[in-house]
Amino acid sequence: MVAFSADQVYAIAELIRRQRGGAAVVMGALSPRTRNAQVALYQSGEVDFLVATDAIGMGLNMDVDHVAFASTGKFDGRQHRPLQVSELAQIAGRAGRYMNDGTFGVTGDATVPSEETISRIENHQFEPERVFQWRNPHLDFSSVAALMRSLEISPGRSGLAKAQVGDDLEALTRMVRDPDVSGCLRSPMAIKRLWEVAQVPDFRKTLASEHAALLTRLFLFLMDPSKESGGCIPDDWLGRQMQRLDRADGDIDILAARLAHIRTWTYVANRVDWLHNPAHWQERTRAIEDKLSDALHERLTQRFIDRRTSILMKRLRQNEELMTAVNGDGEVLVEGEYVGRLQGFVFVPDPRAEGEQGRILRNAASQALAGEISERAQRLVMAPDADISLSEHGRILWAGHPVAELKGSDNILLPRVELVAGEELNGSARENVQTRLDAWLKMHIANVLAPLIALRDATDVEGLARGIAFRLVENLGTLARETVSEDVRALDQAARGQLRKHGVRFGAYSIFMPALLKPASARLRLTLWALHRATAEQEPFESLPAPPTPGLTSVPADQAAPEGFYEAVGFRVCGTRAVRIDMLERVADLIRPIIAARTYNGGFTVTPDMMSLVGCSGEEFSSLLRGLGYRSQIERVKPPKVEEPKPAEPKTAETKTEEPQPETHTPGMVEEAVEAVPQDEISASDIMAPEGQSPAGEEAETPPDEASAVTSALAPEANLPGEQQALAKTTPDSGAPEQPPAEDTPTEVEMEIWRPQRRRHGGRKEGAERTKSPRRDKRKQSGEQQAHGEKKPPRRGERGPRPQQKPDRKPREREPDPDSPFAALAVLKERVRGNDS
Repeated sequence: MVAFSADQVYAIAELIRRQRGGAAVVMGALSPRTRNAQVALYQSGEVDFLVATDAIGMGLNMDVDHVAFASTGKFDGRQHRPLQVSELAQIAGRAGRYMNDGTFGVTGDATVPSEETISRIENHQFEPERVFQWRNPHLDFSSVAALMRSLEISPGRSGLAKAQVGDDLEALTRMVRDPDVSGCLRSPMAIKRLWEVAQVPDFRKTLASEHAALLTRLFLFLMDPSKESGGCIPDDWLGRQMQRLDRADGDIDILAARLAHIRTWTYVANRVDWLHNPAHWQERTRAIEDKLSDALHERLTQRFIDRRTSILMKRLRQNEELMTAVNGDGEVLVEGEYVGRLQGFVFVPDPRAEGEQGRILRNAASQALAGEISERAQRLVMAPDADISLSEHGRILWAGHPVAELKGSDNILLPRVELVAGEELNGSARENVQTRLDAWLKMHIANVLAPLIALRDATDVEGLARGIAFRLVENLGTLARETVSEDVRALDQAARGQLRKHGVRFGAYSIFMPALLKPASARLRLTLWALHRATAEQEPFESLPAPPTPGLTSVPADQAAPEGFYEAVGFRVCGTRAVRIDMLERVADLIRPIIAARTYNGGFTVTPDMMSLVGCSGEEFSSLLRGLGYRSQIERVKPPKVEEPKPAEPKTAETKTEEPQPETHTPGMVEEAVEAVPQDEISASDIMAPEGQSPAGEEAETPPDEASAVTSALAPEANLPGEQQALAKTTPDSGAPEQPPAEDTPTEVEMEIWRPQRRRHGGRKEGAERTKSPRRDKRKQSGEQQAHGEKKPPRRGERGPRPQQKPDRKPREREPDPDSPFAALAVLKERVRGNDS
């Protein structure tokens, strides 16, 4: 393929590389070493195409069968003109050798030569050259003007024409304009030396002014005998010029430019009278030129030759069987060349293989893939469960690659398994892999969500408890208590015991299974929830935010998260925060005894313990409480008096060894005792019930003696903030005389008191529709009987008279239940008192 510009040569070579594996490149700008190396690629058969300029017609003998012209015109340095018949024949004559006839033609973009031109090329019929360019060889060096005139002399005979102005004459004209150069031209020898320097070729093809500046520098070095160099080019200056070019990095254009520069210095090094040690510089320039030529050949080969495709095409033409293999890393090799990678059971071809080449590569690789995929299927069937894993996006991984992905089904605990495999995995091997992965997924879910599976398959849960268990399974182990409040209220203690036996906890806000809040269980629950809610066309995990980091008790709630997202990972949205449900229940456990003790008239204050449980404070914690239905108000209250603990009497070593060590009352023991209390006895509505009224219009389930045990076991003053405790107690000065006890009149302080949102008319919020309730009417009638006289009930918005205190009556005696958690609290209380005493 013959073109007449570097850009056109590069474009054609790139096209051939894509379609046929590559081509060698020959241009006049290349060094002879680079041209010969490129031709060797073609001659060896490594490539079948060679793209060249008209330099191919000068001294290159090759086994070329066909010459195709990409253009029939060229730019000769001054104008763009069509090629003469003799020039076309010179290039086309490269086709054919010895007894083999060659052919020539054009590419699709070139103009087809006329029949006359073709006939003249084939029959060697060319017009004779009638005019030749000539320049006077007898130059006059007596002066610069005489030299110019001798160069401008006409030939003076027919058949000869004065040559056009060359680069040397133009350089000479520019050099004599320099004052330093003109000052040196005092003898014919100096003028002759000037003409010798002007004839240095411009291999760099730079601007004429830049080339003339370089030649001026060389001439001044040669004409300055006062220098140590003695009228020669200094070695140190020439060495610096070489050093800048002695680099093999860069692309094709950069290397070609360096090669052009070093060829200029190669010419200079061969002028033995210009240098002190010409042999040294000839060897140095030749070494740099060879280094740059080899680097340029390597870059041309890398860019325009695809060895993989070249070898593949050569084997196919010869009808040879291709050698294919799969190495340990899953790389698929054809004739030792990389063609793709086997990931799991899917072959991923090399993206560089396009079109016909890619199809051939896939067909060749399929020979090796069939056996390898069958072996992989057998290894997966026999692999232990630990080698298989499930990603957060619902993909089953084996050996680090996806082999299947999960799809939603009607059963939230049993999604469908779809294999990620090509057609190469078929028959019994595909069925065995499907069966193995189905069994693994069922076992994986049973292990990670063991409490939930046990609850689903339980045979000892009956009646209404069975319905709640079914809903827990449907919601992956978490239920908002308000959604099943009626069913929970109807459960007796036996039914609740059935659920507690399987790890179900009845909290104030949620009914849940604490064992399913672990990180592994939470991740799997989120995966199953996302698969179950997604439609066939929807990507299950596309719009989901990042789940909370394991270990965090609360995170800022993402308002864009779909409904049910935080519940699936064991969190509940409260205001601007999403709080882990077990921590939310612990906050409720701290709030409940403070409200029950009526330390702040049915309210409570925020304590550091509450905020530390959920990992937030300030406005974030306030938003959390408002999300739970509490409201705050600044009030002036008297903080409760906190008794200072009595100092313990010192004990001797003998006393410590003789007496048994009493149990220490720690906050952890209190929390364990609180956890022992049946939390289903008190729900969120119980905490928020109005004064003097049972929760949700019911009678309280907790017996009076057991409730008093809870209230007395958890001292209300322990829930005060530290600063309020400091205000509530005084420490006597040890050095001051004893003072008579002062009256117990604590100072009122302003505090933010939180109270449950009031419900009116038997739990109805303000603005809600009022309904009749027999229990509410009975309580109303009872309240009116306790009022003074028969007064008219207060109108809406007015404060009615407070009911009279009931007379003290002897509580009903009954035998305490030793298995009750309240009995455990009472025992703990007695131990604490004994320890303090």
